[in-house]
Amino acid sequence: MTKKTSHHKAEQKENRAGEASGREPEVVDPRVEELENALIDARAQTDKLREELLRKAAEFENFRRQKEREARMAGSRTQETIIRELLPFVDDVVRIVEHAPELLEKTEDARPYVDGAELLKKNLLRWLEDKGVSRIDALGKKMDVNLHEAITQVEYPDAEPETVVEVFQDGYVLGDRVLRHTKVVVAK
Repeated sequence: MTKKTSHHKAEQKENRAGEASGREPEVVDPRVEELENALIDARAQTDKLREELLRKAAEFENFRRQKEREARMAGSRTQETIIRELLPFVDDVVRIVEHAPELLEKTEDARPYVDGAELLKKNLLRWLEDKGVSRIDALGKKMDVNLHEAITQVEYPDAEPETVVEVFQDGYVLGDRVLRHTKVVVAK
């Protein structure tokens, strides 16, 4: 037997003898106590690191969600800007199509151009609809400052006061956001 092993066995015998006689066992080897303290410290450090890891994971998840939300909002703002910039072109195409009958009365040679303008109008309006844009229906409705912009008021005996009697320029909404207010004439 080695010296260490015999010393350790001797300690164990003394501890057993002390327990049998009712005495307190002697103090354990300081190295064992040191290792037990190191184990306690390591467990505390592990718990601390686990809590820190969980906190960092939660912070990262919140950061990821915030960046996703910001990206969606940036995409939405970009889409709104593009659509706002496109609306004057839509208005022009609509006006061309509205005046097409006058042009066709003068000459039938304009038929291909009128058909092309009608097709362009149809495709533009379908594209807007696919993007979630809808025209604000204003004619005959009560004036709503959230949706309409009154450019003038007129006496109109057939309509109640504050009723839209004429639409000067169509307005559009994207979801619940107003892209452009409808410019209207309102009855006094």
